[in-house]
Amino acid sequence: MTLFGLDEAVVTSLIAGVRPAAAASGVVQPTDVRPADAQLIEGQLADAQLADPGEAFARAAWTTIAEPGDGVAGTVVGLLGAAAALRSVVEAWPPDRLAGTLTDSSDEYEEGDPAGLRPELEQALARWRPRLSSTEVIRSLQQARRTGTALLLPRDPLWPAAVSDLGRHAPLALWWRGRSEALAALGHSIALVGARAATGYGEHVAMEAAAGLVDRGLAIVSGAAYGIDGMAHRSALASNGTTVAFLAGGVDRFYPSGHDALLTRIVEAGAVLSELPCGAPPTKWRFLQRNRLIAAASGATVVLEAGWRSGSLNTAGHAAALGRPLGAVPGPVTSPTSAGCHRLLRDYDAICVTTAAEMAELIGVGVDLELDLTGADGRDGGKGARERTSDQVRVFDALSVRAPRVPAEIARRSGLSTTTVLGVLGTLDLEGSVRERATGWVRVT
Repeated sequence: MTLFGLDEAVVTSLIAGVRPAAAASGVVQPTDVRPADAQLIEGQLADAQLADPGEAFARAAWTTIAEPGDGVAGTVVGLLGAAAALRSVVEAWPPDRLAGTLTDSSDEYEEGDPAGLRPELEQALARWRPRLSSTEVIRSLQQARRTGTALLLPRDPLWPAAVSDLGRHAPLALWWRGRSEALAALGHSIALVGARAATGYGEHVAMEAAAGLVDRGLAIVSGAAYGIDGMAHRSALASNGTTVAFLAGGVDRFYPSGHDALLTRIVEAGAVLSELPCGAPPTKWRFLQRNRLIAAASGATVVLEAGWRSGSLNTAGHAAALGRPLGAVPGPVTSPTSAGCHRLLRDYDAICVTTAAEMAELIGVGVDLELDLTGADGRDGGKGARERTSDQVRVFDALSVRAPRVPAEIARRSGLSTTTVLGVLGTLDLEGSVRERATGWVRVT
């Protein structure tokens, strides 16, 4: 087996540094992966696509050859396999030969129409061939090993399966740093995105939303940009939660540079991913393509604050196209930084969400058809509130947070006898939901 003129031993050695697996496979662990994570990865990846280092090397090479979201590359790799597809480009197959080979292989592949790709193949080959460089591939793999970056392939257990909904535009491979648990948490996550030039209002909403979602066991996904993204990541970390950042460049060169410390913390407690190899710089196109991964990998997307032309609306568009739940937080009608959210609510059927609880409901977390027994201030009435009897509900509802009420007044408001009210107040007092003052009883907030 040779790829790019490299023999099998060289290919295997290069891939060994970026493919964590059992020691029997001869593959070393990335330096950024903690020992506990390494054991988990060993068990999960033992049966993965590790026996073919050539395929892994070819997918790594494709991340340097094709731009993110290249649908033609996705179809060619899907039909032929990454190694065979790479050989066809290296050996300079003419478009007709490549199209014929794709047609012969199409019976076993569901994505794409090879015959329909004929007009695109010539242009695609013209895009790919100038970027063929074994030196670049080797350099990116060596840099990945130095920085503890691992290569994730579609058949790996830790691969975020939801990104496969992108079809032929799905990533061919993902480069990542961080903890394996964070990758597993993507199956139970919500993307929080918004404007870079966020206002104090937007940052406050992002902070409260991320903390509330983390408290509900959800992971936070975003793009590590300034403004809303950064606040969402920080709040999740401050709440000891899991957060995942998708970057528009290599995971070895954090961008923006002002978030170097933040991204370092995300690597330590969560994960940072990109479909671009180490050393790749971010570009405007790559930011837009990165957004599709944020939308696809998450269970739902929430836009917290966005201007009329905000890039976060691009993420929202991908989420809507994929059929993912889409939420938007309203803002002051006079604020241009909320105009994008209002646009989503009006034109794109986004769901209006104002609290973390409502955001969690987008993916079915916290949905409860029982009677909501929250207090007047929106907080829970006390421990065991959802297990109260009907008499307790009526007495609690008759109380005020600020104005003390005597048992006779509570009885009149609740429609119960004073004796029953006194008994119920005693029970609620024991659970800490009410308190007796000198002039009567009040709810505890």
